[in-house]
Amino acid sequence: MKICIYGAGAIGGYLGVQFARAGADVSLVARGAHLAAMRANGLKLLIGDAERVVHPRCTDNPAELPPQDFVVICLKAHSITGAIDAMRPLLGAKTRIVTAVNGIPYWYFYRHGGRYEGSTLESIDPGGRQWRELGPERAIGCIVYPATEIVAPGVIQHVYGDRFPIGEPSGENSEDIRRLSALFSEAGMQAPVLDRIRDEIWLKLWGNVCLNPISALTHATLDVICADPATRALSKAIMLESQAIAEKFGIRFRVDVERRIEGARKVGAHKTSMLQDLERGRPMEIDPLVSVVQEMGRLTQTPTPALDAVLALVVQRAGIAGLYGLDRPVTVKTPAYA
Repeated sequence: MKICIYGAGAIGGYLGVQFARAGADVSLVARGAHLAAMRANGLKLLIGDAERVVHPRCTDNPAELPPQDFVVICLKAHSITGAIDAMRPLLGAKTRIVTAVNGIPYWYFYRHGGRYEGSTLESIDPGGRQWRELGPERAIGCIVYPATEIVAPGVIQHVYGDRFPIGEPSGENSEDIRRLSALFSEAGMQAPVLDRIRDEIWLKLWGNVCLNPISALTHATLDVICADPATRALSKAIMLESQAIAEKFGIRFRVDVERRIEGARKVGAHKTSMLQDLERGRPMEIDPLVSVVQEMGRLTQTPTPALDAVLALVVQRAGIAGLYGLDRPVTVKTPAYA
């Protein structure tokens, strides 16, 4: 099985090591010092008390690679559109694209049914390029729950977790989804196949939509945000607005708001990815985690006053830091029959 990890950073590197050890034909697309280190010394994973080293094919030029069975996208969501041209050589007639990214994926309204079938969301897929050029029919959804970190070029530290729930947009139990789940299992990870993958996407997004921007604004860790009465109440308000939107698209939440917040509190003194990006001077994932929920709220005419206020603040904060482009209009493209 040929599998390419496009964006072999912390999560992508973890997957690359585990897949290679399971016998898959793995290729990694990376860049900079991380790529140089992997080429020179292999890719090292520190997990528990073990140290695992593999020597997969590594490149910054995907055109060097043949078409793949699976391309696992581990880029930050806002980087995907800019990588489409480079990704094309990897896509054969039967290649599947696994979206191991945060937030709402580009294929969300593929095989969704109802009024919004075939719609694209401008905040996550400007101009519909991902939908049009990568193709929603290739997509397999994937939610990333583990925490990992690049501790040195070519070295990945596994912090916790091994679950990557996956699912077809249609909910069917296809041969491709079974093959992919089996590979995860052989590699020592869990990839349960879900027939309602969008429910799981929203369950993770439910926390990200509030905790990420609040942490970037306050520099507080999860335990502090969820324990402080004021920021906990603000988080809950945004989550309830988001829940109202999601349920209009048929989403079912398997836990309530209080349990979701408590789950985040129990993670402890953890910095969200958005706060880490702000501190390290990297572009912040505001659109796929927050703007897209606002856009879907506008689409369904659902008021989002708490989310709107926090989004305005975090966009300004990121813009002042040079980590987000201001004046980005949020619109939605819907089919003519909608």
